[in-house]
Amino acid sequence: MQNPEPKYQSLKNLAKDDQPREKLVELGRAALSNAEIIGILIGSGTKEKSAVQVCREILQSVDNDLGRLARLTVHDLTKFRGVGMAKAVTIVAALELGRRQQLLVPQEAETIRSSRDIYLHVRERFNNLDHEEFYVVLLNRANKVKSIELISKGGVSGTVVDGKIVFKKALEQTASAIVLCHNHPSGNLKPSRADIELTKNIKRFGAMIDLPILDHLIITDKDYFSFADEGILE
Repeated sequence: MQNPEPKYQSLKNLAKDDQPREKLVELGRAALSNAEIIGILIGSGTKEKSAVQVCREILQSVDNDLGRLARLTVHDLTKFRGVGMAKAVTIVAALELGRRQQLLVPQEAETIRSSRDIYLHVRERFNNLDHEEFYVVLLNRANKVKSIELISKGGVSGTVVDGKIVFKKALEQTASAIVLCHNHPSGNLKPSRADIELTKNIKRFGAMIDLPILDHLIITDKDYFSFADEGILE
């Protein structure tokens, strides 16, 4: 026999420990569940469900995966009863702000010794993206990261990369070496023929001006593929 659906309770009528706003103030943000945090954002639910119950329903639809939640669009969120345009925009904006904050976390300039070192530097930039983005990591003579530059944005299946822009960025910052990085939103780590051709063309020109391309990483939410590790750059 299934347990009955919990009866509706507005936030103001919940026990004090179950009120998200008060809980945050008294116990701190770490004490709140994901549903409670999002419940604070949307403020109210429906006649049948509280804000927190609505948010539990949203989270259950993505198997409680915050990465998948962050990929939902405003249109996706408004399909849930109790979530109108304003509430959906608030959720999307909050998740985007969190993603941007991750990009601003300062990182010590460490010497890059492997593809994993690069992956750890760039992976946050690709979190929860539903489209492709292409970056270059510019290194100095000691193989320390000088900067990470966005080259282009595209659609789900690809993005156009202009090699002239890649080298313009590198020469402007007097980089001594370059690592290319882009994501595959599909989760497929296998490089396409276009990926391989682009990499070889950029590597060929880099060799002509003494600006080596050390690697090209394809990033997904869970893992990465290194052209150098797989011998494709040789």
